Amino acid sequence: MTQAFFNEMFERSDLTAAGVPCGEFPQAGAPRSHYHDFFAWLSAQSEQRIRNKRAEADLNFRRVGITFAVYGAKDETGVGTERTIPFDVIPRIFPAHEWQALERGLRQRVNALNLFIKDIYHEQNIVKAGVIPAEQVLNNAQYRPEMQGVKVARDIYAHIAGIDIVRAGEGEFYVLEDNLRVPSGVSYMLENRKMMMRLFPELFARNRIAPVAHYPDLLLDTLRAAAPAGVDNPTIVVLTPGMYNSAYFEHAFLAQQMGIELVEGHDLFVDGDYLYMRTTQGPQRVDVIYRRVDDDFLDPQVFRADSALGAAGMISVYRKGNVTLCNAVGTGVADDKSIYPYVPDMVKFYLSEEPILNNVPTYMCRKADDLQYTLDHLPELVVKETHGAGGYGMLVGPASTKAEIEAFRAALVANPDKYIAQPTLSLSTCPTYVEAGIAPRHIDLRPFVLSGHEVRMVPGGLTRVALREGSLVVNSSQGGGTKDTWVIER
Repeated sequence: MTQAFFNEMFERSDLTAAGVPCGEFPQAGAPRSHYHDFFAWLSAQSEQRIRNKRAEADLNFRRVGITFAVYGAKDETGVGTERTIPFDVIPRIFPAHEWQALERGLRQRVNALNLFIKDIYHEQNIVKAGVIPAEQVLNNAQYRPEMQGVKVARDIYAHIAGIDIVRAGEGEFYVLEDNLRVPSGVSYMLENRKMMMRLFPELFARNRIAPVAHYPDLLLDTLRAAAPAGVDNPTIVVLTPGMYNSAYFEHAFLAQQMGIELVEGHDLFVDGDYLYMRTTQGPQRVDVIYRRVDDDFLDPQVFRADSALGAAGMISVYRKGNVTLCNAVGTGVADDKSIYPYVPDMVKFYLSEEPILNNVPTYMCRKADDLQYTLDHLPELVVKETHGAGGYGMLVGPASTKAEIEAFRAALVANPDKYIAQPTLSLSTCPTYVEAGIAPRHIDLRPFVLSGHEVRMVPGGLTRVALREGSLVVNSSQGGGTKDTWVIER
């Protein structure tokens, strides 16, 4: 690959906001200092080798069964389809000092979120102080009154958090959203690293790349720390909705990596005050559940009566403190997009600290002035449903047609409480291998934060990439891909 090719590519990858470069390669033809070694290696590779390695990665992901079910997508016979998440062979790289600063912000944010969830299900001090309106919490669809006054192990509600981060503006990090219910994607982080080590072992010999392979050990330790009082050697399981869930591969993968059982609802039952799983040796008490099932489907006696994904009576056992659910029931109230604008206030209220990580400026359409601003500037804004996820139910103004904008305008006027709006950020880009070759594509990052005896995380996370040119939507369900994420140790 020639220097002229890279110069042209870097010029195209250089996005600016207010005239300030914010890509991973901030000046035409000049990578950031922590990319220098990789840039030198990449410059020496033939285009055919990179193309072949990309094909090899796709083949190996298919062989291993690393797939993602796309809801609503069906083949010609009407059967739901699965596909591999496209994997990019060009990593996203952080210098150690930048990661350390980001990690401090993540620890602070997750601590505040856990304190908030505990507070709203007990004293509700933040509501009484007028920091957050009571109706925003108590009328929230994710608020679970069944959790009011319930004591949970170690007062931890969000044991596993996936915080979506972007770089924009003058290179600053912004939190796009907090995922506290059943955050997914960590298996792809781990498999991406394994794939890069298999494809390009020489890169790991010449660079000090911080490891991520110990994440399952940290997760298992986090789950053990959540055991009910008096249980020293807890039995832990992963609860999955089943093989037709979009993230089933991850559920099975994590259970296997941690050496614990993968169970479905029909494998569990309640007897007296305890929860058990059926085994070939007879019933075995379950102490901790890493659940990948939404609140509504956990217990047909409490939530949805038609659910077969959980176990009848589970919540009764949970309320008595005889089983721990990770994450706790009711955590969704803290990651709802209508609560997101208040997270910096949570940091100040509970920790008496200034937030390290920025929120994206947000217009709450339930407020008359914010709604009017949003309606007046729809072509410039990103509008999201407060309960939306996966890139669905949103409008990206600059990339939308007039008809799409007008349809969204009508939805906003009809139900303003259901939406928030944000400015369209000039997200950073990273060189990405696409069909046409190497080109800049927008990226975000989902680090995974574990709260147990302490708050911990592995150095890195899941970098998601919008593979369509100009697209800002990185979600796998919307055609996005993933990259390995490197933190370079010096």
